[in-house]
Amino acid sequence: MVSEYLKQNTAEYHDAAEKLFNSEKIFNKTFTLEDYKKIINTNYLMLLHSENKIFSNLSERFSEKLQLDQRVKLPLIEKDLASLALENQTASHDFELANEHEALGAMYVIEGSTLGGNVIAKQLSKTEGFDNVTFNFFGCYQENTGPMWKNFKEVLDTEVTEENYNEVLSGAKKLYTFLLNVN
Repeated sequence: MVSEYLKQNTAEYHDAAEKLFNSEKIFNKTFTLEDYKKIINTNYLMLLHSENKIFSNLSERFSEKLQLDQRVKLPLIEKDLASLALENQTASHDFELANEHEALGAMYVIEGSTLGGNVIAKQLSKTEGFDNVTFNFFGCYQENTGPMWKNFKEVLDTEVTEENYNEVLSGAKKLYTFLLNVN
């Protein structure tokens, strides 16, 4: 199953992202509003440079099965930017996807961030200094986070054949690399 293949082969990237964002501070309640601004701004830049490219590389078949219209996150994170008094930017970095399989891999990174983001939003909402923070991006699916992730993984696992695993992995690595180096 490609979802397991991705999980195993992107673990080091996932761990590097958690380190970059000081994730351990979220759970020991030492995460600050400045830390949060950094994580939102970095995720914003990732979405700004990738979301439209991912969606435009996916066929109608994937668009329907993945309910892409419900997975648009750029406008949500732009609301978070505004509430944090951070400025919108224009795309200034190269980010290219070679094909539909790479787009699915990049989408894996974004969808995974919403899974972790839901946990982050719940934890930070109990942390001092986050009373007035709206978690539009990290709370994007609300109570549907689990079902949306499950749907995404099921579509990947049923629609992607083993000969395309490396292309999907390539897309995931491209977006993780972008995320880790965008600032």
